[in-house]
Amino acid sequence: IQHPRSRLNRFDLVITPQHDYYPLTRHGRRQIPWFLRRWITPRRPPARHVVLTVGALHLADSAALRSAASVWHDELAPLARPLLVVNIGGPTSSCQYGEDLAKQLIAMLQNVLWSCGSIRISFSRRTPEKVSKILLKEFSSNPKVYIWDGEGPNPHMGHLAWADAFVITADSVSMLSEACTTGKPVYVIGAERCTWKFADFQKSLRERGAVRPFTGKEDISESWSYTPLNDTAEAASQVMKALAARGWTIDT
Repeated sequence: IQHPRSRLNRFDLVITPQHDYYPLTRHGRRQIPWFLRRWITPRRPPARHVVLTVGALHLADSAALRSAASVWHDELAPLARPLLVVNIGGPTSSCQYGEDLAKQLIAMLQNVLWSCGSIRISFSRRTPEKVSKILLKEFSSNPKVYIWDGEGPNPHMGHLAWADAFVITADSVSMLSEACTTGKPVYVIGAERCTWKFADFQKSLRERGAVRPFTGKEDISESWSYTPLNDTAEAASQVMKALAARGWTIDT
């Protein structure tokens, strides 16, 4: 459930990202009228049947990435390294941006281009056309940069498997959650624009050492380590335990 509110005792098990369950930090309280707070924030601590994840649940586990690495081998393996993958989402009410962020991203990418062997840029369905056009105009003729135009198979899983590092816009919890399962460096652009629970999510990733702000001063060949997110497997384990407590099993 993305926004659990109340009466969670009606469910045997509730799985939700922590930032959705606890949206009202001191920062968040300034953004929500006081009379609405009791309807937004569940009680602390959560009951035993509530499972809190760091990020979103998704399909990009180790088995899926191994499969994607094989499927995309011929296209991505020959690319010059390091390979920087740039994933661009779209503005939301809690993380707003437009052409200004696109221009900022271009300047930063130009600054790190010297340390990249290749750059692959992808847009999501939410990416405003004015944002994608600016990047296309700037990089379409650069031999180091490839921009997926939305035609043909989506390279997203291949990018997760083959990238050496990522730059991701702060609006997308899903894309950040996926990238942070790889254990590879993840740089975030636009986190300072996020409010409410999006800001809480960004803070949790920084505290885990999984992401760093993208400044344009990085050497993309440098790396760092952190404990990869494993939310989907951990949530699945809780489901299995809940079923086992009722005498049920699932063949895996």
